[in-house]
Amino acid sequence: ITTAQVLVLIPARYASTRFPGKPLTLLAGKSMIERVYSQCMNGTHNSAQNLFELDVAVVTDHEKIETHVKDFGGVVHRVDDDVPSGTQRICLAWERFYHQRKYDLIVNIQGDEPLYTFDDLKKLINFHLSSSFDVATMLHKREDDEGFNDPNRVKVVWEEKSGKCFYFSRAGIPYRRSVLSKHSKQWHQHVGVYSYKPNSLKKFVAQGPSLYEELEGLEQLRALSLGLSIGATIIDHELIGVDTPEDKERVEGALL
Repeated sequence: ITTAQVLVLIPARYASTRFPGKPLTLLAGKSMIERVYSQCMNGTHNSAQNLFELDVAVVTDHEKIETHVKDFGGVVHRVDDDVPSGTQRICLAWERFYHQRKYDLIVNIQGDEPLYTFDDLKKLINFHLSSSFDVATMLHKREDDEGFNDPNRVKVVWEEKSGKCFYFSRAGIPYRRSVLSKHSKQWHQHVGVYSYKPNSLKKFVAQGPSLYEELEGLEQLRALSLGLSIGATIIDHELIGVDTPEDKERVEGALL
């Protein structure tokens, strides 16, 4: 059996409008970026149990984050270019530091998802390797109205049988025309982790923002506008992304 080669890159910017220095914030005694990195590394020593081999690295534009990652023994690359997204940054890192290796998948894990586990990563990679999708991501099933109406929670129109994603939106989709339907309460929240086929990542970053990407503020809509197929698999537990200092308290509560 041929072992797939997977590159996992974790973009970590220091500057943040709502939470400057976010990757370095401590969560139950360990920095957020170290937690994310360690979770990704957790299963690499069990490669015999996996059908893939991982290379994992943080990609940053700041000296403090670079120094911190080196201090805890992690792999880190500096990409100081002024780019509009973490996706652009990881693509530059891949092209500059890993061009000599052939990868089957390139995974972009946000540095502000400290509850994401290696089992989640393994599920995403195995799903993508066994599919024909250009891009793969993850969803979490929910039934609450509060999240459904919250523009900070990204919703997905997704078909369970095929695993295909049709659209992503900050609005409440799909629209619930019939409140009597057995499906009326269920919706799917997008988890911002992406796995790309290398050529799909190249195609994505070669294009400027699309109309709907700019309207919604969601870069995955660019992939759909380019005709790239996006598939998704389910994550069973809720993740708490850290966007504000208030989110930090919720994550610490989940960790303790």
